[in-house]
Amino acid sequence: MKPENWFVRLEEAADAEQIEALQAEAFGPGRYARTAFKIREGVPQADSLCFVGLSGAELAGSVRLTPIRIGSTPAMLLGPLTVAPVYKNRGLGKLLLRTVLDVAAVQGETAVLLVGDAPYYGPSGFGKVPFGKITLPGPVDPDRLLIALLNGAEMPSGMVRGGRP
Repeated sequence: MKPENWFVRLEEAADAEQIEALQAEAFGPGRYARTAFKIREGVPQADSLCFVGLSGAELAGSVRLTPIRIGSTPAMLLGPLTVAPVYKNRGLGKLLLRTVLDVAAVQGETAVLLVGDAPYYGPSGFGKVPFGKITLPGPVDPDRLLIALLNGAEMPSGMVRGGRP
């Protein structure tokens, strides 16, 4: 495996088409039916918490956070985290994940929720949500519902809704 010199920066409007192509390749056309995508639907992403990773001038990956509420607690929903197939397993996904969590903490966020694989996200501070503690407005495998608590926050509880009032 060749080491990469990644450059991470905030996502820009000009990146949208390439990010959409990465997501389409990674998650396919059925992605819009997934619960996490439905929660994000119609909710503007947090522009200060969306990053891309570049290899030279090429957009190699991206990560986005979207504002949500868990019960009455403001939180963020992570995703999608995508990396172009040619750059997988080279550390970019974990770098994007560390970057977005660090910046979210600095900005005062207290919880980042996601639906994903615990072995991948666990080392970055995500843990399994206790069964029934947080509910989503659609089907989700409870073993894949993960949360990172930031800034010493306690576990929120309740139904997840997209956006913040």
